[in-house]
Amino acid sequence: MKIILYLSVALIAISFFLLVVYIAKTLTVLQETIRRLTATIDSLEKQVQGITSETTQLLKKTNMLADDVQRKVEGLNSIVRAVSDVSSTVQSFNQSLQQISTSVTKQVETHQEKVVKVMQWGNAFLEIWEKWKERKQKNMKEAQPHGKK
Repeated sequence: MKIILYLSVALIAISFFLLVVYIAKTLTVLQETIRRLTATIDSLEKQVQGITSETTQLLKKTNMLADDVQRKVEGLNSIVRAVSDVSSTVQSFNQSLQQISTSVTKQVETHQEKVVKVMQWGNAFLEIWEKWKERKQKNMKEAQPHGKK
């Protein structure tokens, strides 16, 4: 029975030895995994810092671009207002021209008969003037002696 006891103790010692070796290997693998994980986290931290700085720069540039666009839009708004004012002025001018044209047309229609009478008197006066000139020239030719041609 002592043999069984020695064999049992030897089996327990071997089992304990195997367990210690297995735990040692596991801890070694775990240590290597943790080392790699630490290196990966350090690398990720550097990359995140780089991305953060790039994002900050990009955000600043985006804000500057947005400000520039805002200023240009405000400039365009003033141009649009100016064009709108010009359009209003042109419409007002066109309305004034239409009113003047309408007024002139009404005046011409109102005084059309008078204009026609004035033109008839003018034509009559011209006819009288032409006849008077013809008589004057005829009288001058008759008054001249026949020998002086």
